[in-house]
Amino acid sequence: MLKSGKSILREGLNVHSYTKVKGIPLETIRLLASIVLKENVFVYGKKIYQQVLGDAMGSSFTLTLANIFMWKWQKELVRRQDMTGEYYGRYIDDGFMTWNKSENKLKKIIENANTWHPNIKLEYKIGKSLPFLDILLTNINDTLSTSVYHKPAAEPYVVPFISDHPRHVFENIVQTSLRRAIKYSFTILIDFFL
Repeated sequence: MLKSGKSILREGLNVHSYTKVKGIPLETIRLLASIVLKENVFVYGKKIYQQVLGDAMGSSFTLTLANIFMWKWQKELVRRQDMTGEYYGRYIDDGFMTWNKSENKLKKIIENANTWHPNIKLEYKIGKSLPFLDILLTNINDTLSTSVYHKPAAEPYVVPFISDHPRHVFENIVQTSLRRAIKYSFTILIDFFL
């Protein structure tokens, strides 16, 4: 993604008319971006390796670059959704959209979108109940309800109570879990045909 990443970074900065970011000139940002993308190393089994394909997951720069990349990639899809009054939303690389036309038309749009870049492939799910990130959306007779969703492959790691963390960490885990369950669980009446 080195070459396309740098060009997409340049385009994202130009579209928003940046000349500097926090006082740093764009040319310096481009040079630093090139270094970060090209000189990415990691340790595995007490050996140092250079990553030659893809970008470092977890890097704050890579996350920013991925968001700029997806902003560019999704433009046409968002335009089509806006024209038809449908909803499109995205969090990093997870997308959610509404669709009130035939499944065949949806398949054609997704097949077309999957040709826009070799590393971006969309899948779709249709149903009365769908997960998005860590929320499960359910439509029962035009009543939308949400609840907390746990991906089947995700392991529920919790900091062991015997670990050497400050005691408030354990209280925060419980409070955060309860707050999340309350925030994510609601029911509203919807009308899909407005």
